[in-house]
Amino acid sequence: MKKHNFYAGPSILSQYTIQNTADAIINFADMGLSILEISHRSKQFQAVMDEATALVKELLEVPEGYSVLFLGGGASLQFCMVPFNMLETKAAYLNTGVWSTKAIKEAKIFGEVVEVASSKDRNFNYIPKDFTVPQDVDYFHYTTNNTIYGTEIRKDPDAGNVRLIADMSSDIFSRQIDVSKYDIIYAGAQKNLAPAGVTIAIVRDDALGHVTRPIPTMLDYRTHVKKGSMFNTPPVLPIFSALQTLKYYKQLGGIKEIEKVDLAKAAKLYETIDSSRMFVATVPDHADRSIMNVCFVMKPEYAELEKDFIDFATTKGIVGIKGHRDVGGFRASLYNALPMESVDALVACMKEFQSNH
Repeated sequence: MKKHNFYAGPSILSQYTIQNTADAIINFADMGLSILEISHRSKQFQAVMDEATALVKELLEVPEGYSVLFLGGGASLQFCMVPFNMLETKAAYLNTGVWSTKAIKEAKIFGEVVEVASSKDRNFNYIPKDFTVPQDVDYFHYTTNNTIYGTEIRKDPDAGNVRLIADMSSDIFSRQIDVSKYDIIYAGAQKNLAPAGVTIAIVRDDALGHVTRPIPTMLDYRTHVKKGSMFNTPPVLPIFSALQTLKYYKQLGGIKEIEKVDLAKAAKLYETIDSSRMFVATVPDHADRSIMNVCFVMKPEYAELEKDFIDFATTKGIVGIKGHRDVGGFRASLYNALPMESVDALVACMKEFQSNH
């Protein structure tokens, strides 16, 4: 039976990425060695790092003056690295969910944090509007997509003269962005790029070096800029997989074409939910809805059928749709590698289940 993978992360990867990675595990670059056992200092792996860096810059149209880094520790380490490197006195944060809450907690270790707005009052099911970013802060930080609650900010915000920093872990490469507006963009790979284990950071070089505190060598972005992400042994296998995904994205026509498909997938599923007598979306404002993580629940009169629906979906080869415990219900993650065929399968499953009940 064909599987339709809706897991929120680690999540679906393209068959192109999986097959090429599997081949490299057996024989990397015709070396007669596995990529799992070769030196990260070898010319063959340096070529991987160089090409991956170049493709990130090409696909996202990264301007001059930025470095692309491949780091360990996930976005969770970036919650610490960002204020360590950037927060001198005060920073502003938008609180839209669990991940921004965690980022705020880390930033408070290094200085004052201004929470410009929060959607916690409604369990993070909307994006706050009409907030003001103070112009006397060191930077403004926000999370673009909230995997748990299914909200997303799909336009680059205007932070005035303040440095802008974004956690794009779960929607990077799904929309066109103006990188020049940002001083740091970071993203864990396990949503739209590669297996868990590598994190991309796109850093404006002249934004670094302005805090007075000493920074541990490993946590200083400048260390990794200077060493080309090779200060210590990088996560070789996830970086190789990331390269395959980046090559695949280029074959698809780049971010503009990918975004068209992503929007179409999300529109189809949301239309099914909104027209259903059984299901309802957890994010009421259409403008706030994520196209990466579609969250929905049973209407109250059908709530007792939640487990039955998950069991029914499983018989159709649909996996990973159980919602996060903080929201309940269901979550269908529509990352770039998920084909429209899988969305069609979920839509058909929902309609059949509703017809049966």
